[in-house]
Amino acid sequence: MTRPLLDTDLDPNPFDQFAKWFEEARSAQPDLPEGVTVSTATADGVVSSRVCLMKSFDRRGFVFFTNYHSRKGEQLHANPMAAFCWWWPALQRQVRAEGVIVKTTAEESDAYWVTRPRASQLGAWASEQSKVILGRGDLEGRCRELKETYRGIDVPRPPHWGGFRLIPNLVEFWQGRTDRMHDRFVYRLRESNDWVIERLSP
Repeated sequence: MTRPLLDTDLDPNPFDQFAKWFEEARSAQPDLPEGVTVSTATADGVVSSRVCLMKSFDRRGFVFFTNYHSRKGEQLHANPMAAFCWWWPALQRQVRAEGVIVKTTAEESDAYWVTRPRASQLGAWASEQSKVILGRGDLEGRCRELKETYRGIDVPRPPHWGGFRLIPNLVEFWQGRTDRMHDRFVYRLRESNDWVIERLSP
């Protein structure tokens, strides 16, 4: 049974509140609690969504990594705004965040790149993400070629691959209740590090 979310439960800072909920989500549903729906839009407002993996967060924002030439990468270049949504059904909890997107530094992207499995590194070179291909055989052939190219040496990070950071100006915490009278609290950024917290009607 889920417990209600009360005003007195909330941390004044949304990143600290998120850290608390994320740890509880990791314990309650250890299978990819970092999965997050990332919604982006074209310059003229055509929206698309997909599930990505959040790889880190701190008070600077929430980070994921991708091919910068992918559909989402191109949309974020043209329209650097995004919305994230985490859903943890084991806890009946949802978190939403909205804000501006910036690229991580090359140093941050490099630091994460070296932690990736070698197969994932090769895949990042082989896949022209979101582009049409004739068949899977072409992709697998490209992977075989890359295995030979980098045999015995480290796989470098592609220049078209790296991180994006969502810097939110709004973060909402939603706690489900069986009577549908859910608890919703939104943090709105007024100015640097100054967040106002409001309760929303479910």
